[in-house]
Amino acid sequence: MIRSNSIIYISHCILNQNSVVKPLARSSGVYASIIDEIMINGIGIEQLPCPEMLYLGMDRKPMTKEEYDTLDYNALCKELADRCKLEIDEYISKGYNIVGIIGIKESPTCSIEGQKGIFMKYLMKNVDIFRHNYLEVPVDYLENDEKTKKEFLKKLKKFLNND
Repeated sequence: MIRSNSIIYISHCILNQNSVVKPLARSSGVYASIIDEIMINGIGIEQLPCPEMLYLGMDRKPMTKEEYDTLDYNALCKELADRCKLEIDEYISKGYNIVGIIGIKESPTCSIEGQKGIFMKYLMKNVDIFRHNYLEVPVDYLENDEKTKKEFLKKLKKFLNND
C-alpha cells in the first residue's frame, strides 16, 4: 500500500475525551466525526500529549490559564513541545507533509487563537508550519449536536484539503 505521507497533529482530547476534566467532556470518548473525516482523507494522525493530565492527573478540577501558568507547568509544556518538534522534524526530513494542527478553542493548554494555551504557545513557537496551518474545535462543538458538528466538519474538510 502506498502511504499518503500526510500527517495531522491533534490535541489529545480529540481522540480521548476521557482525559478531559469531567464536567467539560463533550463526547463519550472520541470526537468520531472529526477522526472519520481525517481518515477519509487518508491522513495519518499524531495525538499530542495532554500536559494537564500529566501535570495534575485525572482528578484535577477545571482551571484557568492563569492558574496553570506556573513555572513548573510552563517547563513541562516546553519540554513536551520540544519533544514534538523533534518528531515533526524527523517526518519533514523524510519528506512527509505536515497538514497542520487541530487545537481546542479557549483551552488553557491547547487554544491556538486569541489567548494561546500554554502548551500551544511553545509548540507554535517551535513549529513554523503550525503558525498558519491550524484549526480549533469550537467551544460549542458537541459530538452529538448535528448543527455544531455540521458547521465544524465543513471547516475541517476545507482545512484538510487546503482550501
